[in-house]
Amino acid sequence: MRILFLHSNFPAQFRHLAVALAQNSNHKVVFGTTRKEGALPGVYKAIYTPSREAHPQTHHYVRSLEGAVLQGQAVYRLADQLKAQSFIPDVVYAHSGWGPSLFIKDIFPKAKLLCYFEWFYHAHGSDADFDPSEPLTADDEARIRIKNAPILIDLYSCDRGLAPTYWQRQQFPPEYHNKIKVHHDGVDTQFFQPQPGAKLFLPRINLDLREVPEIVTYVARGMEPYRGFPQLIETVALLQKRRPQCHVVIVGENRVAYGRTLPDGKTYKDVMLEKVPLDLNRVHFTGLLPYPEYLQVLQASSVHLYLTRPFVLSWSMLEALSAGCLVVASNTAPVTEMIQDGINGLLVDFFDTQAICDRIEYALDNPTQMVSIRHQARETILERYDLAQLLPQHLQWIQEITEQ
Repeated sequence: MRILFLHSNFPAQFRHLAVALAQNSNHKVVFGTTRKEGALPGVYKAIYTPSREAHPQTHHYVRSLEGAVLQGQAVYRLADQLKAQSFIPDVVYAHSGWGPSLFIKDIFPKAKLLCYFEWFYHAHGSDADFDPSEPLTADDEARIRIKNAPILIDLYSCDRGLAPTYWQRQQFPPEYHNKIKVHHDGVDTQFFQPQPGAKLFLPRINLDLREVPEIVTYVARGMEPYRGFPQLIETVALLQKRRPQCHVVIVGENRVAYGRTLPDGKTYKDVMLEKVPLDLNRVHFTGLLPYPEYLQVLQASSVHLYLTRPFVLSWSMLEALSAGCLVVASNTAPVTEMIQDGINGLLVDFFDTQAICDRIEYALDNPTQMVSIRHQARETILERYDLAQLLPQHLQWIQEITEQ
């Protein structure tokens, strides 16, 4: 089989899949991406570069669509180069939304097009209108509707699609559900496993918390309202008043990965630290961490906090469950697809920082009672989201579609 993966942020959801396919000498695996960094064994990486960015004078409703068309155009040119090198894929597997798959059926009409459908936008009922302090305007509603244009083209063009959770599939138009299989990427449970009694010591960044009795952890790609960063900081302020020995470790970059940036150039970290006084000797911002260090953070965690608007689910939440963390999470979709309150984690109101603090304190004060919840957290991942089970099923799904 010859397969072309397309994702601007290499390797993203296709990491394990691409490596597994490349291990078979009967397969030729090419990965088209804009990201120059990184490599995967046996995978040929092909860089595509849009000719320009969306023009700032383009109507703001369609700026994201113009960006998607530019991505699709760049992939079309890459595909022409691959054809000149005699690479004609049997399968193209693309992440839908940013545009790389828009013209695949034109350049490779005989290839099966598979799409990873992560999100379908709605102005109401999910992420966009979740925070009552951020009411939507008519412009917002129109812009959000148009963001679905490249995704709708993919829904029409693709042979089959995949969504990681049932709730995420439910966001897509019902008439396309028969095209979309629910199948999570999977969690490497051999890597993300508990280590009872683990201590946190990361000499590379001079972080030594081996003598600290209580460590609350938080992980997100960025520091933004979508992942509850403001609520985190307000919760930390409450915790610090009550628990003088508690330290908080925050993993992620000081940027916005999802949602709006602030208009004055400040980051949400800047704003929240100006607004909320904290003892920064007990708050540790690590930046992004290599996987082994990230794992150490999870394994040493006393309580792991995960907050999200109703939106795309983070890998980090499932990885924390797999590592046996005591996860306190927002009572939002699709978190509730994985976590049952009091069974394999603790659920809280996204906006109620007092309640979040109370739940964290309850977990810290009752470690013996939390043992069974930690155990069930890992069992949930082993039973339903283990990469060792899901990866072969994913490969079989691709093979079956190729043979149709």
